[in-house]
Amino acid sequence: MSLDTKNGPRFPMGKPVITPAAQDVLDAAGISGVLLLARHIRGDWGDLSVEDLASNELALLTGKRLLSSYALPGGGKVWIITEADRSVTTILLPDDY
Repeated sequence: MSLDTKNGPRFPMGKPVITPAAQDVLDAAGISGVLLLARHIRGDWGDLSVEDLASNELALLTGKRLLSSYALPGGGKVWIITEADRSVTTILLPDDY
């Protein structure tokens, strides 16, 4: 799904937080965490399996945890997880989980 600026957020993200390791990787790659958060809250889940994509769509309806995964230049990935209660959205590396 591409980022469509006409579409607003699909859910409340709560407080945005980022792990130090994820911040370092994004800084090194020249990628803004804010842009990734914008993709996430608009339902652009990034590079997920069909099962995980379906799980997110169901989670929007049932109030469960949401996950996005975005590939980084040169390899690696960063995850964004919004908690089920929508109180916090965290940008992290898979190793941080």
